[in-house]
Amino acid sequence: MSSRTRTRKVKTAAGVHTVRLPRQRGRRSQPFVVVVPEHPSLTREALGFVGRGLWMARHALAPTALALLALVVTGLLHVIAWWSALVLAPAALAPAVCFAVVQRSRPAQSSTLAWRIALAVFATLAFAWAALAAGFGPWAGALPLVWLLTLIVAQTAWLTVRRTH
Repeated sequence: MSSRTRTRKVKTAAGVHTVRLPRQRGRRSQPFVVVVPEHPSLTREALGFVGRGLWMARHALAPTALALLALVVTGLLHVIAWWSALVLAPAALAPAVCFAVVQRSRPAQSSTLAWRIALAVFATLAFAWAALAAGFGPWAGALPLVWLLTLIVAQTAWLTVRRTH
């Protein structure tokens, strides 16, 4: 049997459907294989939809991502090195010191002062939560409630400030 009439086996991956075109004439002709992909499952479609939605809203969800990261990191710190809370504890005073320095160098009144105070209190709360969560675990006592309330306030403030500017 000549090589022109003999069929050649082309190996394809499992689950790949192929359509074979007739062999082309000529010296340097190569056989074509058109690959038709399978339809994705409903689960894959749903995960893709959720993933695209989260990707489109990634800037709006920045506080949520940071809060989840803080929850995971403090949990790991608690498991690996509980004494890391002693290292993080002085960081809770940093926002108050920063507020005092900024207010002394550039005094502010009315809404600017209110924003500075709110940010200093919020940052102090966040750092204190991180120190306590690293020491006692993020799920100990009222720490999950403090985390959730801080997340809600941060996300709301983030969305409010982003819309007004």
